[in-house]
Amino acid sequence: MAGQSIKALLRAERLAARDTISAAERVEKSLSLASHGMAAIDLNDGTIVSGFLPIRSEVDVRPLMDLLRERGARICVPVVLDKETIVFRELTPGAELVAGVFGTVGPGLEAAELDPEIMLVPLAAFDRRGHRIGYGGGYYDRAIYRLQQKGCNPRLIGIAFDCQEVASVPEEPHDIRLHGILTESGFRDLSDEAIVKIG
Repeated sequence: MAGQSIKALLRAERLAARDTISAAERVEKSLSLASHGMAAIDLNDGTIVSGFLPIRSEVDVRPLMDLLRERGARICVPVVLDKETIVFRELTPGAELVAGVFGTVGPGLEAAELDPEIMLVPLAAFDRRGHRIGYGGGYYDRAIYRLQQKGCNPRLIGIAFDCQEVASVPEEPHDIRLHGILTESGFRDLSDEAIVKIG
């Protein structure tokens, strides 16, 4: 079976597993993830962190984003511009959110566009080596590539529930490996550093 076909199968399986988590469980697991994230992510005042506003049965990273903001981070979230492109706009407390595509919401045009230094990356499935399967649109791969072309080298932390882990993700040339995985059971450092340090 070709890599894309295997990825599609794994994506469907792991998203189905994620969908079985009850709303109450999802809240508890998301809060555990936030607690582990606070212990693992080291940042300086003004470090730019991209999170995301949850859709469907995704981890709710808003508690973690709030905690990181309290520690001085500038928080941004992805906004889909077209079929190819996402940008990261600053999310400030009380900011009005506007409807986007695929059921997403995000800050409007008045919000500053930022280049993340730490990226909390949503995913459908992951393996222990830090390879991820996204939702199939390639938005994050393209956004990370654009940041790298600008000379930025963001730290990539996959955000998922434990049930989204698979034995192995087929590798393709365009794939970008994560520096760490954060789930409700803890943070797995996949970089050369003991903890994520920026700045």
